Amino acid sequence: MVTINLDGNEVEVPAGINLVEAAGIHGTEVPHYCYHPQLSVAGNCRMCLVEMGTPMRDRGTGEAILDENGVQKIGWIPKPIIGCGTNVSPGMHIKTKSPMVTDSREGIMEFLLVNHPLDCPICDQAGECRLQEFATDYGRGYSRYVERKNVKPKRTKLGPRVTLDDERCILCSRCIRFCQEVVDDDVLGFVDRGSFSTLTCFPGKELSNNYSLNTVDLCPVGALTSTDFRFKMRVWFLKESPSICTESSAGSNILVSSREGEIHRITPRRNDSVNDSWMTDSGRELYKQVKSDNRLLSASVSAESANLTEAISSAIDLLKEKNVGIVGSCHSSVEEQYLLNKLSKNIKAKKFLRGHFGDDDGILLSADRSPNLRGNLVTGFTNKYPSEELSELSQALNKKQIDALIVMGEELSESGIDLEDLNIPVIYLGTHQNKTSELSKVVIPMLTSFEKSGSFINRNFRLQSFKQSVPGPAGLLPDLHIIASLINGLSEDTEQSSDLASIWKQLSKSPTNPLHGIIYSKIPEDGIQLNGTKWDSLSFVEKKALHFSPLKQTQKA
Repeated sequence: MVTINLDGNEVEVPAGINLVEAAGIHGTEVPHYCYHPQLSVAGNCRMCLVEMGTPMRDRGTGEAILDENGVQKIGWIPKPIIGCGTNVSPGMHIKTKSPMVTDSREGIMEFLLVNHPLDCPICDQAGECRLQEFATDYGRGYSRYVERKNVKPKRTKLGPRVTLDDERCILCSRCIRFCQEVVDDDVLGFVDRGSFSTLTCFPGKELSNNYSLNTVDLCPVGALTSTDFRFKMRVWFLKESPSICTESSAGSNILVSSREGEIHRITPRRNDSVNDSWMTDSGRELYKQVKSDNRLLSASVSAESANLTEAISSAIDLLKEKNVGIVGSCHSSVEEQYLLNKLSKNIKAKKFLRGHFGDDDGILLSADRSPNLRGNLVTGFTNKYPSEELSELSQALNKKQIDALIVMGEELSESGIDLEDLNIPVIYLGTHQNKTSELSKVVIPMLTSFEKSGSFINRNFRLQSFKQSVPGPAGLLPDLHIIASLINGLSEDTEQSSDLASIWKQLSKSPTNPLHGIIYSKIPEDGIQLNGTKWDSLSFVEKKALHFSPLKQTQKA
């Protein structure tokens, strides 16, 4: 830690951070556009200008130079300096509200607005526009510019998911640096000079990588917009709920934006221990599954529509006194996996688990395409690393060791199981229809991760909670209630609660379990790091994930 003087007050800040960050720690806003804590420093916008001085010392003797009151003099730099490109040093004096700083910010805002269109009422960025906010807080309130504004391209498709209104661009270069430094896809750049500078893709290239929409999140104005979300909803109508991306084991933290029970967009939520400030474009599309055509909205028994109570009762009757097999899911929450494991113990069922794998991009799309494989390890549902083929299930079926099967959302035909030879009753619990659900004796619809609360454990064994973002379809019961009902119906002298708090009392009871002592309601927003060394011997498929490195960015710059 080092001590600096911030607006006349002595404060302590971590060594090595810049002035924007240092001021922010102590509640002082230094406005900025081009600076981002997880990108290299560009110093383009100059909005973060501050006044800086250092204690004066005699060059010959090194002794402090004192004023008439015996206080060490401060040598103030005659011009303002950029806060983002200046790191703190012991004894540094900073002024963020002096007349020089105020006048500088007003001038910068005036320049930024010279060619900016006066279309705030129809701008897609309205409600979350930093240009508008800073113009209100730090601008003059009027413009001396009377010449005709430069006209720049509008509605330019930079790629399949991003649309550019270049007349709004303030040349902060955040989008350019993101593509260069995070995604390693050097596709964007500026052409022309001065007030005619224009953002564009390099010849023969387009902004089509799987992280392109992060440039929209980074844009402090309304220049870069999501083609899918563009002009569909005003952001002040949206309710934001914290959640976890279920695309892969990366476990990116996200914000789900909804209105009146309908999800309109997903954006990343910053967590420096998991996803920095980013997420995949493909992960943003997951909410569309909530309203997909093949969504299961009602229960059925023997292909006939039934209410949930009837379906659960029929499932219990089919499973009683049978040799049951349970196909778990790496997409189920920790709490659901715990109850499934408890059910399997109570009825002595055989357990099976299928993995879902793909290419690993080394950033935020893991080779493990499920959010909670490690949850199955921690809860004890399995102690082995799953494969995409359910070969053990196939063998058990061939040997007639299983008389009934519970399937948690899996498509058995994709895992080496011949559905035509599957002549035992199947109880299917899932969110969407598939070939397995079509042949199942009982089908019980489940909720998506956006419609319930729970927790996942990501690729780094980090426990992260998620909260319900929107209500589930009318008539559907919580997944935990359904599994608890099966436990209570198939087990003697057992009364399993479906309450999250009650489940966690059971989950965290064992001192040998990594979840020991954890209370669900106390899980912080950035999660809890668990000890996963017990499973070090397993052949996890994920590559090393991204993580912001200031040194790396400095070297690139």
